[in-house]
Amino acid sequence: MPSPAPPPSAPTLHPVIEAWLTRSAELAASPEAPPDEREHARWVSDALFTEFGVAPPAARRTTHEVPTDRGLLRIDVYRPPGRGADVVPAYLVLHGGAFRFGHPDELVNVAFCSARAVDAGVAVVCVDYALAPENPHPAATLDARDALRWLVERARDLAIDPDRIVVGGVSAGGALAAGLCAWARDHGVAVRGQLLEVPVVDLSPGAPWLDEHAALNGLGDLETIREGYATPDEALTAEVSPLRGDLAGLPPTHVMTAELDPLRAGGEELVRRLRAAGTEVTATRHLGEVHASQALLRGWRGARLWHREVVAVLRDLVG
Repeated sequence: MPSPAPPPSAPTLHPVIEAWLTRSAELAASPEAPPDEREHARWVSDALFTEFGVAPPAARRTTHEVPTDRGLLRIDVYRPPGRGADVVPAYLVLHGGAFRFGHPDELVNVAFCSARAVDAGVAVVCVDYALAPENPHPAATLDARDALRWLVERARDLAIDPDRIVVGGVSAGGALAAGLCAWARDHGVAVRGQLLEVPVVDLSPGAPWLDEHAALNGLGDLETIREGYATPDEALTAEVSPLRGDLAGLPPTHVMTAELDPLRAGGEELVRRLRAAGTEVTATRHLGEVHASQALLRGWRGARLWHREVVAVLRDLVG
């Protein structure tokens, strides 16, 4: 009888990523952290960005309160400096946070939006979508749709080209972005392309997932991510799990995954199915990255290359 295969060894991490993971654990256990779960998550995120992030270049930021059937929806618009009233393309982005966390004022989100607006020369539109569990599906989905409608309708006032709008999202925001692009296709709303970063693409049972990387990223499983956001039946729908939907006729898509992320399996399966459906798609797997290490711009070359790729893709998609 052959000997059993040895267990996989722990991945070798860049020292900056190791230091960041250590500080994450220390801050999470700190007695100074706020007791509220959402405030706690933002406090840890902001503290980590202060230590490992880089202050963004200045972009002109305006905040808008958009009336919807569910109340006022906050949308922040970052414009590249020096463009005045010039008409520019737009990038509508949905932040990450496992459908439960994330805020437009979180330092990492401000930095990402500012840097991408400046370096890509686009107006970055950040949506403060409703969070679970207080607002389960379809609240965030409806907010994303209302934001895109508002952007198209107000394009002239915002000095944005409505024919050059890219939709994107990070992690949970990637699921919302992919669902939004499918909705836009079905309702005749023009979207120039989509950019999905470490996206959640399927929350149904048996969805692609690399469990060997879950603990490294502080993640449990897909069931834990789904709970409070969507019911098991809703997770079988394309609105919640875009991997399960019709992937034909979508705009050109770029998918970015991290090698040591359990969500990489879903992101790469999405790429395969997009190709099979005839949708134009490109993709990269970033070696040595974990799920959220793209913010470690102060010492991790991989994060700087990630940002440059995002900028290059945005410029290419908007022409």
